[in-house]
Amino acid sequence: MLKKVAAVLLDNVHPFELGVVCEVFGIDRQADGLPAYDFAVVAAEAASVRAVPGFTISTPHGLDRLMDADLIAIPVGDNFHTRDFPPDLLEALREAVARGARVLSVCVGAFVLGAAGLLDGRRCTTHWRYADALARRFPKARVEPHVLYVDEDPVLTSAGTSAGIDACLHLVRKLQGSEVANGIARRMVVPPHRDGGQAQYIERPVAEYREGGVRDVLAWMARHLDQELSVEQLSARACMSPRTFARHFRMETGTTPYRWLLGQRVLTAQRMLESTNETMEVVAARSGFANAAALRHQFVRSLNTTPIAYRRAFRGPST
Repeated sequence: MLKKVAAVLLDNVHPFELGVVCEVFGIDRQADGLPAYDFAVVAAEAASVRAVPGFTISTPHGLDRLMDADLIAIPVGDNFHTRDFPPDLLEALREAVARGARVLSVCVGAFVLGAAGLLDGRRCTTHWRYADALARRFPKARVEPHVLYVDEDPVLTSAGTSAGIDACLHLVRKLQGSEVANGIARRMVVPPHRDGGQAQYIERPVAEYREGGVRDVLAWMARHLDQELSVEQLSARACMSPRTFARHFRMETGTTPYRWLLGQRVLTAQRMLESTNETMEVVAARSGFANAAALRHQFVRSLNTTPIAYRRAFRGPST
C-alpha cells in the first residue's frame, strides 16, 4: 500500500531534497488520472525547522503523524554524517518498519536510518562523498557507493539529490505500476527511469578512452536485448580489449555489462507484462531470457514477485 506519506524535517534541511519528496507525493494529480497521496511534512525537532538557505519551514504535524504512514521519507540536512538524531524519531522509524511501513532516505538521510539500526545487515547507499563515512559509522551496513538507489524492502536509500527522484519513482512503479510512475515523471519532466549509477559523478582522473565508445555500445545493447551478448562481442564493438571495456563500462555505469543487461531485460519484461497480452514465452524471448522459467527466476530475484503476479497487479484493463 502507498497512500499515507510523511516527509520528516530536521534542522538545516535541504529544500531541494525535501522538494523531491513533496513533488512526487505531495501534488494532487487526480485530474490526470493519477492517485492522490495523503501527504504531510512532519517536524522532528520543533514546529519551525531551519532550512539551509536561511529561511524556516513551519508545519502543524509532529511525530505522531508517522504512526500510520505507509512511507516515511528522510530528506538530507547539513552535517547528517556527524550529528546525532532525536531518540524519539529513531524509535518511531523502528516502530514503523516493524509494523510494515517503508522508509526512504535521500542522500545523507541514510545516516538517520543507520542511527535507527535500520541499515544493519542491509545493502544501502548515500551520496558518494559520504559513502565511506556511512560505512565507518555503521559497520554492519553494506554500503554500495556507485548506485543511484538501493531497494532493500522495506528500507530504501538513495544517492545525492536527484537520485531521490529515481528512488521515489522506483517505489511508485513497484507498488502502483509503470503507468502511474510514468505519469508522475511526465508531469515532473524527468525520465521515469535512469540507467547506471552515481559512479559517473565521482571525482576521478579523466578516463583515457575514445569518446562515445561505451555510450555507443550501451545504445546498441539496448536495441539487442533479445540476443546473446558477450563481453568479447561488446568490447570488439567498442574497439577495446575485454578487460579494458569491462573497466570503462563500470566507470560509466557503476555496474557490470551483465548486470546492466539483466536490469534492462527485466525492465523490458515489465513493460511487456503491463502493456501486452503476450505469453510468458514470448515475453521471455523478446526481453532476452532463454525461456519463461529463466524470466520467472530473474523476476523473483529482482522484484520479489513472479511475472504472472506482476501482470495481475499492474496490467491495465483489457481493451
